Amino acid sequence: MTHLVFFEKPGCCGNARQSAALRAAGHTLDRRNLLATPWTPESLLAFLAPLPVPEWFNRAAPRVKNGEVQPDTLDAQAALALLLQDPLLIRRPLMQRTDNNTRHVGFDTAAVNAWVGLGTNPASVNTGEGCASPTERCADPD
Repeated sequence: MTHLVFFEKPGCCGNARQSAALRAAGHTLDRRNLLATPWTPESLLAFLAPLPVPEWFNRAAPRVKNGEVQPDTLDAQAALALLLQDPLLIRRPLMQRTDNNTRHVGFDTAAVNAWVGLGTNPASVNTGEGCASPTERCADPD
């Protein structure tokens, strides 16, 4: 199968489900801390540039949910500055295939299946992005 670099938030229940689905499909992962990665504008844009600016953001981030950050109103330069300043705002996971260097942002199950394949394993059904339920509480990063 495929080897992926998987940038995640440590303790994130959603990222744990996503990585489990990828592993169940036979992929291997180099799991990295999204929050501790020394992002540069160039390294982050390598993932984000193909997407519209609002899709760069984690809609479950507290600053987005409370309205402090409004992704739909930002241009690319302002958005990038915010993401570099506060990596919790970055939509996750960020994934990179090591065989062909292609990148993917977020975990839309159908899109990830088309990109690397998820097979028919039960772990991949409705993996999706974000928290599984309003009561699910993931660990805070160290």
